Amino acid sequence: MFMGEYRHSVDEKGRLIIPAKFRGEAGQTFVVTRGLDKCLFLYPLDDWKVLEKKLAALPLTRKDSRAFARFFFSGANECTLDRQGRINIPGTLLQYASLQKECVIVGVSNRMGIWCAAAWDEYAEASADSFADIAENLTDFDL
Repeated sequence: MFMGEYRHSVDEKGRLIIPAKFRGEAGQTFVVTRGLDKCLFLYPLDDWKVLEKKLAALPLTRKDSRAFARFFFSGANECTLDRQGRINIPGTLLQYASLQKECVIVGVSNRMGIWCAAAWDEYAEASADSFADIAENLTDFDL
């Protein structure tokens, strides 16, 4: 399980260090794709395969299903850790998430989120103010 928040920099070649704590749990190969809220999602390959099956099961006759699968899969790229524990993020994904230098890598259960640091700070601050309200609106969830 991925949890925690780590700050790293993306270099001029689009390489980003994956936190050592996450590397041990995830293996060597990942899939990085467009995420929600203008961040990137990074899945270990095994978790990606599970998600891929779920998305493939969505009905093709539903416009929303087609649009989501198209958007999600068209941005997906397989990447492998190099010897320094980095992945190479394609330029189109760097642009999508506005990743230029400072990034935040967030553990979110079975995946990681990669955020522009400024966007993450803004999102975290806004979410903190409404955390109790969000929790209240979740169905079948009890802390």
